[in-house]
Amino acid sequence: MKQEREEIQEQLSSFGARLRELRLQRGLTLQELAAQSGLSKAFLSRLESGDRQASISAALTLSKIFRVSLASLFESPVTGGLCTVIRAAEVVEKSANGLKYAPLSNADRFFNVRPMRVKVPPSRRGSEHYRHEGEEWIYVLHGKLTLSLAGKTYELEEGDAAHFESHLPHRLIARGGREAEILVVAAPDWSRPTSPVFNERRSIPASGFLALPQGKPDHSITAESGRKGGNKK
Repeated sequence: MKQEREEIQEQLSSFGARLRELRLQRGLTLQELAAQSGLSKAFLSRLESGDRQASISAALTLSKIFRVSLASLFESPVTGGLCTVIRAAEVVEKSANGLKYAPLSNADRFFNVRPMRVKVPPSRRGSEHYRHEGEEWIYVLHGKLTLSLAGKTYELEEGDAAHFESHLPHRLIARGGREAEILVVAAPDWSRPTSPVFNERRSIPASGFLALPQGKPDHSITAESGRKGGNKK
């Protein structure tokens, strides 16, 4: 009987961890998920902590919101082994500050790099440059791009890549009046804390990324675009 109770609690904890993982992956707060699902914020919080058991109706509702199978809701996020697979149907594109982006991995599964697909529109306004600890690698899938980095510019086209230290002020600018689609791989620097005088700036909010490993600071990577026509301000 004791073993049975332990197995049930383990299953509840697994469901809660998976639910939290999916919610963070899509950049949703508990309040936002409550509004979408019709379930209360308090109930969702207790589901994530493993204190409550989800009804079939609640589990079906959540699986439809996250666009995953019902069975996958009960998969433990810790028992995925050495490989994490992100299915195409699970990738959710979001927008922030004129950019469209989609995380392509689970940052809370003991991984250090953060890959994203980012679309840089030619019409995005502003000229601000961004900086944060770590390094960044970008690869141009489609379109033409100008990388403005620490006072220099680098012209990139389809198939080109660039790798740089992201503490340097940088901005990506779409050229030729067309949207540029790129892969961005961020590698936050966990070896040293951010200096209090270091002024981090990012275009994609922290909530747009998947959760970080517990106890590690958030120095997320960002990708930046320029204004219409690819002219830098």
